[in-house]
Amino acid sequence: MIFVGVFPNSGWYCPSGVLSPLCAESPEGFAENVRRNGRMIDVGDTFSPKVRRWRDVFWLAIFMLHLIALGFVLVLLGLNRFKKSDRLNIDRYTNRVWEHNNGLTENYWPNYAVAGGVGAALGWIWLLLLGSHANLMMKVSVHILTTYLAVISVLCFWCKQFFWGVAFATGAALQFLYVISVVDRLPFTMLVLQKAVKMVWSLPEVMRVAYAFMAVMLLWMGIWSFGAAGVVASSRGDLGRWWLLVVLSVSLFWTGAVLCNTIHVIVSGLVFLVLIHGGRNASPMPPNPLMKSLRYAVTTSFGSICYGSLFTAAIRTLRGFRSKIGNNECLFCCVDFLFQLVETLVRFFNKYAYVQIAVYGKGFNRAARDAWELFQSTGVEALVAYDCSGAVLLMGTVLGGLITGTCAGVWTWMTWSDRVIMVGSTAMLMGMVLVGLAMVVVESAVTSIYICYAEDPLLIQKWDPQFFNQMSEKLHQRLQHRSALAREILTQNQHDTRMQDIFHL
Repeated sequence: MIFVGVFPNSGWYCPSGVLSPLCAESPEGFAENVRRNGRMIDVGDTFSPKVRRWRDVFWLAIFMLHLIALGFVLVLLGLNRFKKSDRLNIDRYTNRVWEHNNGLTENYWPNYAVAGGVGAALGWIWLLLLGSHANLMMKVSVHILTTYLAVISVLCFWCKQFFWGVAFATGAALQFLYVISVVDRLPFTMLVLQKAVKMVWSLPEVMRVAYAFMAVMLLWMGIWSFGAAGVVASSRGDLGRWWLLVVLSVSLFWTGAVLCNTIHVIVSGLVFLVLIHGGRNASPMPPNPLMKSLRYAVTTSFGSICYGSLFTAAIRTLRGFRSKIGNNECLFCCVDFLFQLVETLVRFFNKYAYVQIAVYGKGFNRAARDAWELFQSTGVEALVAYDCSGAVLLMGTVLGGLITGTCAGVWTWMTWSDRVIMVGSTAMLMGMVLVGLAMVVVESAVTSIYICYAEDPLLIQKWDPQFFNQMSEKLHQRLQHRSALAREILTQNQHDTRMQDIFHL
């Protein structure tokens, strides 16, 4: 956390409470100081084969072994009930514990095929409309999600699924409260997202990467859903089925996160190259930049991607919750220790690490730590904390997942009404993963823009001078806001100290 120092009779606002090159008395002066303070990036240090070594190989091995083992188990579970109940005689090991059921894999596998088709279609539509209607689509995601969650909650109550009805109703309430709490941040967030879309749309090869990875994910989902359908049709009781589906869902989430973050590294590397060289068609631009970024992402940096994908989503969720309770002093005090731990974890697990991995070939922990320290040392962390672009893109991903789960759930309800929640919830995860593969191209551009702004602001100024001025002005405002909070806390502490002294006297 950066505390902004206020220096008496100067009106200067500085990160970390000490004079630094960022201190200024006006947005114009602040922008000039940011330009002077920018750390010029040595192109020779970026994408250099000399610094490219295999990183986090242990986690690469764990991920690959997990895929092989899980693939074998999924095929086993699916075949056991494909066209014949208990084909492989697995039920004999569970007959004494769980109830018997004569369902077949092919009864439920088509429902998952629908989920895969709908999720892929939503992802492809998002990419196709990215250039012309991205702003509208993101606004719809923010405002429609609450209504959609409420409608699904009503449907769950109507189907007498009270637990899920309460869960979706709670989600709708939390979503509504969150949007209300950050409504003042949305204009700046939309500005950042628009510029990220502008960058991505100028790189058509990025779209082809996203399409290719969605196709790879669909192939894996074909195997995954085959096993999941076998579990839904299995002889295990509801509790046993749910536990198996939870394990399979965690695996699918990790696999989807790995593919998403691989795209993240590829796109971040490409965006960084474009910004460093001053444009997509600049003469110093190396040949085949996409293939260079892709090669590093799926070889030397893939272990770091596998490692980071396990933790970044959970840490980002906890950190977002922290920002929501920041104004509730009682609740904040109760969970302060927990979120101090979260702040420590953020230093080692954050999405900005993938830019450092893409550009410099660092291991994940070092990349995350360097990115966070870079933000804190320049004061840009105040701007990153204010931006809600990640939350907005997550809302679009969740909405896509809900639509996918609803389509699969409705078809299941018409044929196997007792399996609606089981199929619908897992289909929702499939939809979220597929739509997330489309959303991540924009998030990658956002993270690259912030890293470039912190490392060398001149890169952003050359790319879009007006956007650079808007970012600098907003950063100055956020530092002023933190300065005011620091003054208020200091004044309150001084007042409390005086009152304690008077009481003791």
